[in-house]
This record gives sequence, C-alpha cells and structure tokens, in this order.
Amino acid sequence: MVRKKALGAAVAAAMAVLCLSGCGATGGGSGTVIYANYKDGDGFTDTLRDEFKAQAGGAGWQVEYLDGKNDGNFQLDQLAEAIDKKPGAIVLLPADSASIVPTVKQANEAGIPIICVNRFPEGGDYLKSYSDDAEAGRMQGEFMAANLPQGAQVVYLKGASGNQAAEARWEGFKKYCLDKRSDVKLLAFADAQWSTAEAMKDMSLWLDMFPKIDGVICGNDGMAMGAIAAMKGAGRLSGVLVSGVDATDDALAAIKAGEMAQTVKQDAKGQAAGAFKLVQQAMQGQKPENILVPFTAITRENVSQFAK
Repeated sequence: MVRKKALGAAVAAAMAVLCLSGCGATGGGSGTVIYANYKDGDGFTDTLRDEFKAQAGGAGWQVEYLDGKNDGNFQLDQLAEAIDKKPGAIVLLPADSASIVPTVKQANEAGIPIICVNRFPEGGDYLKSYSDDAEAGRMQGEFMAANLPQGAQVVYLKGASGNQAAEARWEGFKKYCLDKRSDVKLLAFADAQWSTAEAMKDMSLWLDMFPKIDGVICGNDGMAMGAIAAMKGAGRLSGVLVSGVDATDDALAAIKAGEMAQTVKQDAKGQAAGAFKLVQQAMQGQKPENILVPFTAITRENVSQFAK
C-alpha cells in the first residue's frame, strides 16, 4: 500500500539536492523517497518498514512504499518505474541480490542514491544500515557448543540458499560449534526459505527419520517456530535446544515458556533508524558512512529485558 505524507517546502528543496557521497551519486529528482521491500508480511521486515515510516512521517517526508512480493523480476519492474520518477533516494531490500545489480547501477548512473537495509545487492554502489550476520551465527554456535550434551545430534534449518544473511549465519554457526565440537553430529540440513511452514515440514520429516535430536538451529525465528510446532505435535520438544534469530515476539514468548533456548536479536528498529539517518545525512550534504547495528544474544537468563 502506498501512503503519502505531506512534504514541507523546505524538505522538498533539500531532497531536490540529495547527495550521497561515497556512492558517486547525487539525488536531484522529485523529492519522493522510494522504499522498496522485497516482501511485506514478514514480521522482521514489517518492523523495519513501520519504523522507517514512523521516522519519515515525523520528518515530513513523502515516501512511496513498494512490496516486491519476494519476486525478483517483479521488483525489477517496480524499480524501473521508480527510477523513471527520479526519486530523491531509494531505500532497498532486494528480493534477489544478484539480478538487482544492473538496476542498482542504473540508479547510480541516474544520480539516485541507494540505501540498503538488512539485504544487500552483490554489486553496484550503495550505503547500508546492517548487522553482521556472521556474528549471529557465532552467537548461536557458541551457545550450542557450550550447552549441547556430549555426542549431541543436531539439525540445521537455513534461510534461502545464496542469500548473504543465510550463508553468513550458517558459516558462523559451523565455525563456532561444529568445527570446535567434533562430537556434535549434524544429522540434517535444509533450505527452508525463511518459512515457518517449510521448516515445520522439514522438521516433521526429520522426526520420523531420527529417534534422537538434541538441538535445532534455525536461521530465523520463523523457522524456529515451525520446528517447535512440529516437535510439540510429535511430543518430542522436551530437552531439545532450539535457537533462532530476530527476537520476534513469538520467540521471546517461547523462551519464557521454556520451549526455546535462544534467539539472537537483530535490531529491526535500529537498522531502520540507521537507514533513515543515512538518507537524512545525505539530504544535509554530509558524507554518510555505513551504519553497523549489533546483535544481542537472548536466553532465559535475560529474556525479561526484551519480552513485552
């Protein structure tokens, strides 16, 4: 859904000379900011969008919000139309990190600043507000290495293969758990596409295949929720350590209930605030730099600090 806020004359003038130093681009279009999400309806990216919307609305910016429906080709069409409008800036969460590159370069050539949050193209010039996904994997790996029993058997539910965050989280977990604990056996590994439903199907299959599972490591909390649902349905949740990423409300509630051992908080509001700051700095003629937003590990020991 496209929502437009009133844009004050002073802001419009500033947006007209939007400059993103370091990207080799100078915005000078309509003053509208395009916010191109890869997919609406995802808890984490919805929080990102809503926080950006709140801050942009408070600043009086005119923002057009696009839903890419997790379809790389559809998002390319959306962005082609957006670039034709010569917006002051584009905030981008790419549906496909590879195929989006020529479009990012087209925006660069048109002098339109690109600011990415959470997901990133494989090329082109852009600034980013981000968290280091390898750190999330490290926190999961260290937790599991410290808490799994001797000779533990685990399964891993990964986000979309080829996605930078999914790959980094897996590599971080592997390095800090599997590579350090030779006694821990990886029973199965699946690309569950960040999906609760896919994770539930994979976990149900594994429960039929493996009589003993000690740990379930997931690339996000949505997949952890799917795995937990499958284990609860099979009466197999007790004693299993489940770890996810994002610190969603469902995950925090599961930790409080003793159904989940750990989540790693990816600060959606912090990343959105960073994206807003990058656009704001560019409007003011500053030289923005990438903004790193740290992860935080959450377990039963500290969940009360984060749960509502």
